[in-house]
Amino acid sequence: MKSSFTALAFASLLTTPAFAHEAEEPTIIVTARADSDAAEARVRQTPGGADVVAYQDYADKTVVSLRDTLAFSPGVYTQPRFGQEVRISIRGSGLSRGFHMRGLTLLQDGVPINLADDNGDFQELEPIFFDHLEVYRGANALRFGSGTLGGAINGVTPTGDSARGVYARLDGGSYDFLRGLVSAGFGDDRASAWGAISADTGDGDRDHAKRSSVRANGNVKLKLSDQVTTRFYVSTNRIRQELPGALTEQVALTRPRTGNFANDQQRDIDSIRLQNRTMIDMGDTRLLVGAFLNSKDLFHPIFQVIDQKSTDFGGFARLEHEAGPFAFTLGGEIRRGTTRARQYVNVNGRRGRLTLDADQQARTANIYGEVRFRPVERLSLIVGGIYADGFRKRRVGFSATPTQDGRISFDQFSPKFGLLFEPSRDVQVYANYSRSAEFPGFGEVFQTVGTTSTFIGAIRPQRAWTAEIGTRGVKGPLSWDISLYRATLKGELLQYNMNVNGGIPAATFNADRTLHQGVEAGLALEPTDWLRLRQMWQYSDFRFRDDAVSRNNRLPVVPRHVLRSEVRLGTDAMHLSPNLEWVPQGAFADYRNTKRTRGYALLGITAAASLTKGIDVFVDARNLTGKKAVGDISAVIQAAANSAIYYPVERRAIYGGVRARF
Repeated sequence: MKSSFTALAFASLLTTPAFAHEAEEPTIIVTARADSDAAEARVRQTPGGADVVAYQDYADKTVVSLRDTLAFSPGVYTQPRFGQEVRISIRGSGLSRGFHMRGLTLLQDGVPINLADDNGDFQELEPIFFDHLEVYRGANALRFGSGTLGGAINGVTPTGDSARGVYARLDGGSYDFLRGLVSAGFGDDRASAWGAISADTGDGDRDHAKRSSVRANGNVKLKLSDQVTTRFYVSTNRIRQELPGALTEQVALTRPRTGNFANDQQRDIDSIRLQNRTMIDMGDTRLLVGAFLNSKDLFHPIFQVIDQKSTDFGGFARLEHEAGPFAFTLGGEIRRGTTRARQYVNVNGRRGRLTLDADQQARTANIYGEVRFRPVERLSLIVGGIYADGFRKRRVGFSATPTQDGRISFDQFSPKFGLLFEPSRDVQVYANYSRSAEFPGFGEVFQTVGTTSTFIGAIRPQRAWTAEIGTRGVKGPLSWDISLYRATLKGELLQYNMNVNGGIPAATFNADRTLHQGVEAGLALEPTDWLRLRQMWQYSDFRFRDDAVSRNNRLPVVPRHVLRSEVRLGTDAMHLSPNLEWVPQGAFADYRNTKRTRGYALLGITAAASLTKGIDVFVDARNLTGKKAVGDISAVIQAAANSAIYYPVERRAIYGGVRARF
């Protein structure tokens, strides 16, 4: 571990009191305050779970992954696997996935990162660029064209007219981690530009977990007239990640540094995204239209070498109107994609003999609408719905084993009903009842069973009805965001013990009936300007419902209780923030409930200080006690002692950094 940089930053913290009086404000970033305020206003119009995560909320942390940004967002379950690989789940979405992500819509600046088959690769989202993130849970994500169980997360980058000047940041610390960021913004309301570039490298806290990336983001705004504004975006990524793999429980708890060197498994991504958003403001009515193009190369040696080149493109439009007691939103989106999917025998991380060469095509499209009516000043009634259709097709040009071409299509309509009541200016009470539908992606439609790639034509969409009640608000020093939900699912996509197509076992299949219910709670208390307490608690009760084989067993992966707490002592000039993550009882590792992991508590601390106007330093220390525990699980039907399905929690680490604004 290289600690000289961290030690220097920590020493700077201890010597800052003499400089504290010179700092007028912390150097976090020149935020796009207007955009953030608009996002907060949209949350207050939502009759369900939603929140905005500002950059200031995680500025003192070394942002390794989305977990560091979303740790205190109510209802967002995030657990690291390694590097930027994390499990992201809302309301139990994507439980069967031990890799990548499913059941959520991820967006950057309102444009989906998900591929055309609606599966996601969240490594392309770099949170260090974001001004804020918008989190809409479940059907509350309708405005983003999302109709999934989990909802949507939208990362919003700064703009030149609201983030003027040059901003720089340097992080370093444990496991040879080093990252630099430089951004610049300039312009005014008529024309502006913002751009940023970041680069990082590190060995990871496990063997065979080295990682490096170079990323760039930028946007240009042009105000064509008093009514028409257009903005062009570009984003590029070059990511190189070694994969340490999952471990047996015994190794995860005793030798968590252990990694898997067999076949030199990796995930290397080169991608570029281009997009445009144009707004036409007609007073009470606004029209937003846009288009996007995503090109991505994936080199992914695992059980075989997966080599894919994909191109996704699409467009979207949204019409918003508000006048008097009536408001409505009407929109639609289409994503189409083609993938040249090849697989080779893995020869120590290199391409060997070709085993599969296929062309894949996918489409995911939707049209949605929502009407809001205020019969009285403080009461809003909401009704809406989303119609979605999907298409998946594969044509195999060459395969070394018996395989099947195939095509399958889906369509579903999901209505939504909601109520929003404001008993006072800063307090809201809400309720909603909604349907969701989730289409299988290529990973579920074409499954590799043994060495055979098989078309699973019997796969169906996952459907759910969700009831939700909750409240959010501010009362003096206290603020809160609390939701209770109950989702009854049919056909949940799970690693389920079923046989299809003449006795071929499917890796992922539709369960019969399942239940997801729980509590999503966030609480903050700030009695003075030098003391703040914030907490996030999740209660998750996910189970089968009278299943013929699994009866009422609990679903694996997500523990029943997760609590995160943080106390901030001090002011923006200098502060110290101890934090705690507590999982009192671990999750089940299998669908038969024969193995449960242990609970754990992780202690950490962050600190920051302003050295002078425009320059800050910070320290981020994690897992101070060196706790060894299981953080995430790749669920199986029945766990055994030698099941390599466990990922250890992050090991003890200390990071530090400096931020500067010019």
